[in-house]
Amino acid sequence: MAKHDWKKDWKHLYLPRPGPFALVDVPAMQFLMIDGHGDPNTSPVFQDAMTALYGVAYGLKFGLKSQGIEFSVAPSEGLWWTQGTTLDLTDKSDWNWTLMIMVPDEITVGQFQQVRSEALRKKGLATLKQVRLETYHEGLSVQALYVGPYADEGPAILAMHRFIVEQGYVLNGKHHEIYIGDPRHSAPDKLKTVIRQPVRKA
Repeated sequence: MAKHDWKKDWKHLYLPRPGPFALVDVPAMQFLMIDGHGDPNTSPVFQDAMTALYGVAYGLKFGLKSQGIEFSVAPSEGLWWTQGTTLDLTDKSDWNWTLMIMVPDEITVGQFQQVRSEALRKKGLATLKQVRLETYHEGLSVQALYVGPYADEGPAILAMHRFIVEQGYVLNGKHHEIYIGDPRHSAPDKLKTVIRQPVRKA
């Protein structure tokens, strides 16, 4: 049986230690993905998308164990942008986003479609139809672990952008966040988020 644990397999990418910004090379990985638009704090579309994403992720986890694929469900992630691939931190209502959950490469399109169809039959959530299986290759990136409320990330993101320029790089893709833990059960000042930005040499 193929066993996967994101905490062990990708510890340097998902559980970095608090500290300075670090340069990492992120390989191609397979994700469940769903797209949307609007302020994540107020948009019902965002909540439906998150529900759909986890519905498929846990459907795969329990449905594929009998087929020899065992894995722990990874944290939710988000790609965020406004115009082009940049992110305007001042107007969340204009944000575009892609929510993601990393899944093992062994999962096939056929297995995914079967589990998604079963989830749609059981839950009746139309948003499930928008979940897709896709490979995403981020490549060279700068990342750091941010601890604190999501709403207060702005200064950390701007500091990361300054660091990128100082090191001779430029932004090369969408702002990326990985949400470690559950905001429903953690105090805002204890929330942990991996913030990441793809880069290339200037």
